[in-house]
Amino acid sequence: EVLLSILSSLAQDESRSISENSTWGIRRRFEQGRLFINTTKFLGYDKDKNGNLVINEKQAKIVRRIYKEFLDGKGANRIARDLEKDRVPNWHGKAKWYENSIRGILTNEKYKGDALLQKTYTVDFLNKKREENTGQVPQYYVEDSHPAIIDQEMWEAVQLEMERRRNFALEYGIQKLEYATTDNPFAGRVICGSCGQVFGRKVWNSTDDRLRRIVWRCNGKYVVKGEKGCESRHIDDGVLYQAFISVFNTLVENRECFMKKWRDRLASGNVLVRYKSKQFIGILAEAERLNEFGLDLHFAMVEKVTVYDAGRLVVSLLEGTELECEME
Repeated sequence: EVLLSILSSLAQDESRSISENSTWGIRRRFEQGRLFINTTKFLGYDKDKNGNLVINEKQAKIVRRIYKEFLDGKGANRIARDLEKDRVPNWHGKAKWYENSIRGILTNEKYKGDALLQKTYTVDFLNKKREENTGQVPQYYVEDSHPAIIDQEMWEAVQLEMERRRNFALEYGIQKLEYATTDNPFAGRVICGSCGQVFGRKVWNSTDDRLRRIVWRCNGKYVVKGEKGCESRHIDDGVLYQAFISVFNTLVENRECFMKKWRDRLASGNVLVRYKSKQFIGILAEAERLNEFGLDLHFAMVEKVTVYDAGRLVVSLLEGTELECEME
């Protein structure tokens, strides 16, 4: 038993020594800015014969699609569902996508050609357990370390848009980011002008299907059963759809006025403002009046709809414009 204990101790010391030497070598490479990346699970890149990252154009198209669709107003969950619907393969060739995977792609600095090295570190040399590096060991940021799939401005715009959505959810007490769906595009985007809380969609049922109604009511109206907490009025679901059509047609009818404002904003120091201004110019350049609701246009253009008393709505667009509509 003593001999086994001695041999076990020697083996453990040997493992520690090997681990420390390997760690030292890896960290020296990090200090020199040399990448050490496994491309097996890294969508968009392969390695050449010298071990350098090279763009896999077939996969890079998927990455560019993800970034563009996010800035077009889609959430990570909807992007994942649409990729599966279109049978788009992921890094291992299967058409299976997850919301967290999409978020990981959207926040990975390597897609703009930079690399943050040593994001994780080995906690225990025996079981090889790794954890996120939150300051325990040094990190190294290497700029222009490899070819970029996403340009710097688009990558920065995505980060600002993610921050805007997080702040919006925090401001209005929304539990889930990107709450709206294709079936319910106004979820989490209708705000009470009286108390500042979010409106929720309610279905008023009836024995007569013709009298069935979908309405929106402030979530702060009946927090305590039997007590009215907010004096705001409910609105019909169709009013919201009509409000967007009205706002879009106003933009079309006053195209030149809005185009001038957006062109001026192309010189903004905020990359998200520049991106959205350019996007709005593209949308309105040859647009015609709408006769029916445009789902993708709504997601790309609208931040929120604020409902005030006296039968008026204010539609806030993502580039900062606010337009008022009257409820019928």
